Amino acid sequence: MEKIDFLEPDYFYHIYNRGNNKENLFTEETNYFHFLKLLTIHISEIADVYSYCLLKNHFHLVIKIKSKECLNEKQIDKLHQPFSNLFNAYTKAYNKMYNREGSLFKVRFKRVRITSIDYLINVILYIHLNPIKHKFAENFEVYAYSSYQSLLSTKPTRLKRKEVLELFGDLDHFIYVHKQALLEGHYEEFD
Repeated sequence: MEKIDFLEPDYFYHIYNRGNNKENLFTEETNYFHFLKLLTIHISEIADVYSYCLLKNHFHLVIKIKSKECLNEKQIDKLHQPFSNLFNAYTKAYNKMYNREGSLFKVRFKRVRITSIDYLINVILYIHLNPIKHKFAENFEVYAYSSYQSLLSTKPTRLKRKEVLELFGDLDHFIYVHKQALLEGHYEEFD
C-alpha cells in the first residue's frame, strides 16, 4: 500500500476521507445524493469513477486519473484541485443546510496508488463490503450508497461499469467474488 501526496495521470487510486473529529458527513439521504452529484461535477473532467461507498462518517472511491492526452497542462499540474473543490462545495452546502460552520472533512484526503489489477479488485471488494465492516448494514448487496447496485444494474451510469465487470470476468463472477469475500472476512483486509 503506497500512500502518496500527489496524483498522476493514468493511475488508479483509492481515495478516502472522513469527517473532521469523526463527525458525520452524511445525515440524510439528500446528503449522499448531493455528494455524488458534486463528485460528477468536479471529478469527471480529470478522472473516471470505478467504485464508491459513502458511509455516515467517511467515504471511499476508486478512481482512475485520465491520461495526459485527455488533460490540459493546468489540470495535470493541479490534479488535487478538483477534489478540494468537491470537498469545499459539499462542506458549504452541508454547513448551510445544518446551520454549522467550519471544516467538515479532515484536512487532507488520503490517496493510495493502486499498483496491480489484483490490488484493484481487492480494493473494489473492500469498498463494497465496507458497510458490513462498520455495521452500517447487514447486507452489502442492498446498501443504497455504494456502487455495488449500480454496477449490477443496466440503467445508465457515469461509473465505469463495463470495465469493472471485465476485471471480475463477468457479472456472475462479480457477484460470486463479492459473496466469497464476505464469507472470508475480506472486508477487514485494509485495516
